[in-house]
Amino acid sequence: MLKSSVLITLALFSAGSAMAEEGGIDLQSSGADITNTESLQRGARNFMNYCSGCHSLKYVRYNRMAVDLKISEAQLAGNLMFTGDKSFDTVNSAMPKDAEIWFGKQPPDLSLMARARGVDYIYSFLKGFYADKTRPWGVNNLYLPSAAMPHVLAEKQGLQKPIFKNEPDAHGSARMVLVGVAAMSPGALKPEEYDQLVRDIANFLDYAGEPVKEKRQSMGVFVMLFLLVFFVFAYLLKKEYWKDVH
Repeated sequence: MLKSSVLITLALFSAGSAMAEEGGIDLQSSGADITNTESLQRGARNFMNYCSGCHSLKYVRYNRMAVDLKISEAQLAGNLMFTGDKSFDTVNSAMPKDAEIWFGKQPPDLSLMARARGVDYIYSFLKGFYADKTRPWGVNNLYLPSAAMPHVLAEKQGLQKPIFKNEPDAHGSARMVLVGVAAMSPGALKPEEYDQLVRDIANFLDYAGEPVKEKRQSMGVFVMLFLLVFFVFAYLLKKEYWKDVH
């Protein structure tokens, strides 16, 4: 199981790098903060409301999430457990196994997505949808060309249109290059409110990829401080041992 997880992570990382090179669009900074518990709580709510219908988190258990994010059992059962019967269940998708027929591929599990592609990628991806009548769902994505996923947050964000720029190719011939998106019609949320919504989702997926990340980082600070103090004493001890050596 561990070997398979590592291989999946490496495969996703390689695919993400290739897509970034293909799109050629710089990622936007998410500003996500895994120490922000309120953001993680909102992210869990947003994920369950908008993402869990298609995507699972097969390495995250509801009860572990509730403890880490300081969510009560009542809130967990009433607002977040849409795809599980027991609190120790993992976060499974409500999508049937034949979803490949609808989307062209099975919606992926997102447990390791933040570790594979980064929090900024998730944030940018959720902001990068634009209208494209050539695609089955009527949208494409700036950061994942030909994405099979529909824009499930379109009602919140509104629609965007692509921005093209005329640039020469390697042979000096002119070509139209996709360089960004612009607002086309407003959504239910203001731009800054939508940014916060997807920032919270990206932050939550960062937590899902490594629930002990905050603890690991805080512990790392104490370890470095200990090593620094130990170095001072070790250096003074060395000076004491060698003071009479000429």
